[in-house]
Amino acid sequence: MTSTVPASLTRTAEGSALQAVLLDMDGTLVDTENFWWDVEAEVFADLGHRLDESWRDVVVGGPMTRSAGYLIEATGADIALDELTVLLNDRFEKRVGLGVPLMPGAARLLAELATHEIPTALVSASHRRIIDRVLDSVGHHHFALTIAGDEVTRTKPHPEPYLAAAAGFGADPWRCAVIEDTATGVAAAEAAGCRVVAVPSVAPIAPGPGRVVVPSLEQVNLRFLHDLVGQDR
Repeated sequence: MTSTVPASLTRTAEGSALQAVLLDMDGTLVDTENFWWDVEAEVFADLGHRLDESWRDVVVGGPMTRSAGYLIEATGADIALDELTVLLNDRFEKRVGLGVPLMPGAARLLAELATHEIPTALVSASHRRIIDRVLDSVGHHHFALTIAGDEVTRTKPHPEPYLAAAAGFGADPWRCAVIEDTATGVAAAEAAGCRVVAVPSVAPIAPGPGRVVVPSLEQVNLRFLHDLVGQDR
């Protein structure tokens, strides 16, 4: 976990119904879900296996160990989980090192949050090395707090990552808006007690209590997030 929470952000959080915005990374902030699938397909091709497209919905948004473990079991590949994890992270890190595209509306939203000094965190199931490489392209300065999947005891869909982010800001989870693109991430955020904006990237997500679904970050702005968090429980 990395954190640089300026005093101004803490004061803003205390005086607002919306105390913090917590964003997922892959598929939410940056258009990298396809990168992960392509890397997984390439690595398994090197191992002599072809991935079935139907498995994509199973592994999207999950922690590395769960996704890699599922693909080993599904393909019968003769490789240890730890070894596969290293191969996947190595290849993905090289891929994102060439630059990553932001999702539509992401740059505008990040700028708006910064202008209004809204405490903003990046909460990802990806490992620290991957997050830092992506942020080399996106900009570390956008986030006062970042939490990686290999820095928590239990990652998504467990609520721990989002509870840790809220605690890092001294915020009430119910007054935090989470933006996610997968059912796994939505489950984690809702279990933590956060309000959720779902922006599906690969698989559809249904609306639900305390959750809104939008087609793009272009539909999300600060007023939208204030209204979401300001709703009655």
